[in-house]
Amino acid sequence: MTAFPPTLDLAPALVVLPGPRAGVADGAGEGRMLRPPDARDLFEHGPVLVAHAAMTARRLNLSPPLRHARLFDVLELYAFVRPATFCAPSAVGLAMALGLREPHGAAEQAQSLRESADALLRELALTPVPSREEALAVAETLAKAGWSWGPAAIGALRSVPVSNHFRGSGLDVWARLLEWEDQAPPGEAGSRPIDPERAGERLAQLLQRSGLEEVREAQATFAKEAAYAFQPREREGEPRMMLAEAGTGVGKTLGYLAPASLWAEANGPSVWVSTYTRALQRQIERESRSIYPDPKERARKAVVRKGRENYLCLLNFQEQINGAQLGNGDLIGLALTARWTRATRDGDMTGGDFPAWLPTLSAVPPSAQASPSNLVDRRGECIHAGCQHYRICYIEKAVRASKRADLVIANHALVLTQAAFDGARTARGLKGDNETTSLKRIVFDEGHHLFEAADSAFSAALSGAEAAELRRWIRGPEGRGRRGRGLEARLLDILGDREGARGAMNQVIQAAAALPGEGWSGRVAPPDGQINPIGPIENFLVAVIEQLRARTSERGGAELGLQCDARPATDLVRERAPEAAKALAAIEAPLLALARALEDVLDEDAEHLGPSERARIEGALRGLDRRARMTLPAWRSILKAIEDDDIEPTETDPDFVDWFEATFLYGRVVDAACRRHWVDPTEPLRAAVLSPAHGVLVTSATLVDPALEDPFALAEMRTGAARLPSAPKVLRLVSPFDYENNAKAYVVTDVNKEDPRQVSAAMRELFLAAGGGGLGLFTAIRRLKAVHERIAAPLADNGLALYAQHVDPLEVGALVDIFRAEEDACLLGTDAIRDGVDVPGRSLRLLVFDRVPWPRPDVLHKARRLRFGGKGYDDAVARARISQAFGRLIRRADDRGVFVMLDAAAPTRLFSSLPEGVTLERVSLVEAIEATAAFLSKDQA
Repeated sequence: MTAFPPTLDLAPALVVLPGPRAGVADGAGEGRMLRPPDARDLFEHGPVLVAHAAMTARRLNLSPPLRHARLFDVLELYAFVRPATFCAPSAVGLAMALGLREPHGAAEQAQSLRESADALLRELALTPVPSREEALAVAETLAKAGWSWGPAAIGALRSVPVSNHFRGSGLDVWARLLEWEDQAPPGEAGSRPIDPERAGERLAQLLQRSGLEEVREAQATFAKEAAYAFQPREREGEPRMMLAEAGTGVGKTLGYLAPASLWAEANGPSVWVSTYTRALQRQIERESRSIYPDPKERARKAVVRKGRENYLCLLNFQEQINGAQLGNGDLIGLALTARWTRATRDGDMTGGDFPAWLPTLSAVPPSAQASPSNLVDRRGECIHAGCQHYRICYIEKAVRASKRADLVIANHALVLTQAAFDGARTARGLKGDNETTSLKRIVFDEGHHLFEAADSAFSAALSGAEAAELRRWIRGPEGRGRRGRGLEARLLDILGDREGARGAMNQVIQAAAALPGEGWSGRVAPPDGQINPIGPIENFLVAVIEQLRARTSERGGAELGLQCDARPATDLVRERAPEAAKALAAIEAPLLALARALEDVLDEDAEHLGPSERARIEGALRGLDRRARMTLPAWRSILKAIEDDDIEPTETDPDFVDWFEATFLYGRVVDAACRRHWVDPTEPLRAAVLSPAHGVLVTSATLVDPALEDPFALAEMRTGAARLPSAPKVLRLVSPFDYENNAKAYVVTDVNKEDPRQVSAAMRELFLAAGGGGLGLFTAIRRLKAVHERIAAPLADNGLALYAQHVDPLEVGALVDIFRAEEDACLLGTDAIRDGVDVPGRSLRLLVFDRVPWPRPDVLHKARRLRFGGKGYDDAVARARISQAFGRLIRRADDRGVFVMLDAAAPTRLFSSLPEGVTLERVSLVEAIEATAAFLSKDQA
């Protein structure tokens, strides 16, 4: 066993569970429990090994620590040794990732943490990636920056002879990335039909390659029936559309990949598979291994595709590194990110192989973190072919790969927003923003979220934050130390000596001064109430906030925000809306002139423009178009409706809802907005996505509503199928699982859901009865925090770790990863947890709702309730949420689980969508606790 360096040899390992209960393992690896004061002293003064320093500090009621030479976070060592390799960010997660036995309890986890550190150093000594020389260069850079693991990493790498010929810091990773290569366009997709029987045969092949010899009847039926969406369409605007509910366990992913892969081989490219969650994108990519077993072939034929705001921008990365080397930034975090950059499959920082927990480990200011918020292109500042990294750009690689892939695994947000933009450009005879103009065959998995995705994609919001972002996009960074590139930096050399275009650009830059600038939120809604707005947009936002306060109560605003109808508007709002609209028009007009000037360059200089110059101009044009022809006109339209507010409310546009909204943070207003949404967003969904397509398959495990006379009626409405000339083909396949014997569902009748003490006690005792593996779902963050505060310590006293969204300093995905890895942990969360949890096995065996998840009665929902059926629409939304949550509980045939609703008033009709075989019982809390313990004890037998 490789010995630790001297400092590490003396360093005990510390693991603190919620409560807090602290375990420590000394240099000899002996584990014991530690009192909180002693744990705090050890953590603050070290030397000490931990897993996630910021999380450890929070559990000890300390502030997140700065990195120092005596604090050794084993997760940082893991990020160095195994870049781009998954690990749940905890001591248990490290053990599981390294193939060690799962440790239980704080003391045992502390022992395991020392074993993990030793295993990582031994692995680094034996098999460093991508080469010993490059790893050593980065390690030496890290050591100079004060990284606590630096000497140990260097010692491990120099445990065998190594040359010193590698030049530089190792941080200039862009010098060692492969360039993409352009290829001829693939051409229009064909229309050869897919034989359903061949789809069934392809499914059998895929199952065999996956090691599953038996073809399930329901899965075979799904594959054959899904071939309908891959037949040639007969008329323009009438796609072959199919709605298919396939219960958990049917195997719908391979069920639709079978006909999709056949169609792509015969006609492609490409079939687009769209999901709602990032986790499912990666899961589908993993499932595609049965189609393309060879990794190189799979990388070409099954491409995960996201918006550009998900991928590492190498130019931003280089700028951050340059600043950090001068002392302005987190050089250690950037160096560890450089290690990831050399190992990543595709540069995806959000939901890909980037460790999202890495920027959160220590106290680094948000603006200095090596995090997605600083390293991706969120603001449309890309200079495209003008960038020195254009030929190795991850975004450009993804776009080009998806143009030729058989399967493009995207997400609803990308598909819908790009389709909306591409449709608008295509209508004007221009090239679309991306490859989504080739959306001929689409599979919408997690199809029950299609309505919400369309609602987001086809909406508009004039807010302080959005207007400030537009100013930054135009004028560039105006505050000290801010990074970014304005229009002038991006376009000046393209415009050359064209005086008209240069003049238009100068007008835009000057006019953008009317938009909110640095510190705008402190001027429009200061804590002391002394408002001091600058410019017409900030003046308008002040009027919006005044109307909100006049028309609503601030009670609960800190959590939910304030909302009110935009009309009838107050006199002050009507007075300031025209001034704001005029300021926006002054930006829009020269932006359009600038766009036309660039179009002239493409036209007049066509014979002289090289491919890179053309690509750069087209990229700039797309950014201009998005703002000048979509965003700004939408904002002015909202303001125009307010200005013309002299009509009766009954005469307002029935297709849209306009409302004002204020967002709170830490009890104060941080943003205000005027929003416009379609009452029924399936109208633009039909126009932009469905009608142009040839075949569309919408599938989910929870698509139908059994309480309706026509179970598919609501699904047809919410997916846009009802707007097509022909009715869709429908299919419903129930889950093959034995729910009658493997699942229980209870409504507790004697807990007051309004009393946090009663809810806390109920959730605590249920989690203890299950022995962990419990997921608590809440409809309000405030109630979640109140329960967490009361039950974390009692659970820890019984050896159960409790994690919580909005409490622990981790994103949702990392919390779910820990919950999945630690079989007896418990987790509290809200809607994001409900939608993002995929935890098969015993790690999730109990699911508890604090109350019925009714839709929030906001302005938009009230309009939709009026349009879509009143009380019945409310029921349908709540019923769907309960069904989706229950679907998280049983993921495999051998799973066992208990569902509990702590809301005595929950109507029985809301549970009609639970799987067949599940019997709902109304019981007392004591009965629910006893039944849960008895039922799940069989699971352990």
